[in-house]
Amino acid sequence: MSALSTRPRTVARTATGTGATLALATVALAATGTAGHAADYTVQEGDTLTSIARRAGTDVARIAADNALADPSRVRAGQVLRLPEKAAPAPAPAASAATYTVRSGDTVSAVAARHGTSVAAIVAANGLDARAFVRAGQVLTIPGATGAPAPGATPAAAGGAYTVRSGDTVSAIAARHGTTVQAVVAANGLDARATIRAGQTLTVPGAATPVAPPAAPAATGASHTVRAGDTVSALAARHGTTVAAVVAANGLDARATIRTGQTLTIPGAATPAAPATQLVGNTFAGRTYAPQVVDAANQNKATLLATGAPSRAAMQAKVAATAVAMGVDPALAQAVAHQESGFDHTSVSPANAIGTMQVIPSSGEWASQLVGRDLNLLDPDDNVVAGVAILRSLVRTSGDDLPTAIASYYQGASSVKRNGMFSDTRRYVANVQTLMTRFR
Repeated sequence: MSALSTRPRTVARTATGTGATLALATVALAATGTAGHAADYTVQEGDTLTSIARRAGTDVARIAADNALADPSRVRAGQVLRLPEKAAPAPAPAASAATYTVRSGDTVSAVAARHGTSVAAIVAANGLDARAFVRAGQVLTIPGATGAPAPGATPAAAGGAYTVRSGDTVSAIAARHGTTVQAVVAANGLDARATIRAGQTLTVPGAATPVAPPAAPAATGASHTVRAGDTVSALAARHGTTVAAVVAANGLDARATIRTGQTLTIPGAATPAAPATQLVGNTFAGRTYAPQVVDAANQNKATLLATGAPSRAAMQAKVAATAVAMGVDPALAQAVAHQESGFDHTSVSPANAIGTMQVIPSSGEWASQLVGRDLNLLDPDDNVVAGVAILRSLVRTSGDDLPTAIASYYQGASSVKRNGMFSDTRRYVANVQTLMTRFR
C-alpha cells in the first residue's frame, strides 16, 4: 500500500494545463532481446505498433527495442519492421482503416469505443494534440476499423428527440441514451446548471432512438455530506451519475474542489449507496485509520467489486503502455504496481488507497492537476494515469536519485525529505528495485 496513502502530508499542487490525458492502448511488456529474428513485416496503412504486436503474439516493447524506434506510437505505411522469431503477424483485416466525420457532441473516446479501437490509435493516425480535440465536420481516419461501429455500439446518429418527464435530469437522460452530459448540454444550448423542465424536447446526440425511461420517475437528487477522502469522481461513480452532473448541480469550480462537511446534491440518485461492510479492515502495518477513511475505503471497494475490473494481465498491460506514453520507465511503473496491488484493480487499502496504483483521493487530486483533467481513481485507465503521473513528477524532482523517488511514492516526498526513509520504506524501495529487473 502506498504511503502516499498511509502518512498524512501536504502536497504543493501545480496545474500544468487543461489538456486531457489520453486513454492508452493495452499492450503487455515482456523481457526484451535481439536474438532469433525470423520475419520482417511491412507496415500497412492503418497499422499501429499495438495491432502489429497483438497479431504477432509479441509486445510493443520488444518490437520497439529490436527496431530502435524512438517513438513506439508512430509507425508509417511501408516501414519494414523486424519481428521476433515465430512472431510473424497474421494478415491485417481487409479494411484496416476507415474514415469518420465528426458530429456535434462527439469525443475521440466515444468514437474509439464505437469503432472498437483506442484513443491513442486515433490520435496517432490523425496527428491530434495531447488534448485530443476534434471539431464537428472534421474527417478522422479510424485505424483498425472496418468503417462501421462495432455490433451493439451506439449508432453515430445526428440525434434522437426526447421529451423530458417530471423528475428527469440531464445526467439520467445521458446515461439512458449512452451519451454524455456535455454532449446533451451542447446540443441543446443549456446553461452551466444543465437545467431542464418537464415537457421540454431535447436533442440527444449519438442516439438514433431514445430509450424509454424507467416506469418510476427518476429522483431529482440525493444529498451527501462530504467526508474525509471523498472526491467528486468517487461520489459520482457510487451514485451512478457523472462528475459533470455533480459539478453543475452544486456550482463547483473547474477543479471540482469539495471540502469535508460540505453538503452536495447528487443529481439522478434517490439515496446514497449503502456503506459496504467488512470488505476492508481498519489497520495496516500497525497503523489504525479513522472510521470515516475506512468507510470511504469500503464504499470504493464495494463499487469496484460491483462494477468489475480488468484482469491482472490487462492491468499490467495498461501500466506498461501508459508509462511508455507518458515517458516513464515501464519497468519502474510495473514494479510499483506489482508491489502496491499485484495488478489487482479491486484492491483498496484501509487508508483508502485505490486500485492498481493504490492512489489515495488527495493524491488523485494532485495527479488530476498534473495531467490537466479530473481523474476517476475507480476507473482502471484513470487510476493508472494517476499513478504514473505521480511517479513521473517524483522522478523529475528527485533528479538521478531513483530510490528517493520510489520512497516518495510510498512514504510521501515531504516525509522522506523531513524524516529520511523509514524502515518499511527501505524494504519497499528494495522490493521495487528488485522487481524492476523482472520487467526489463
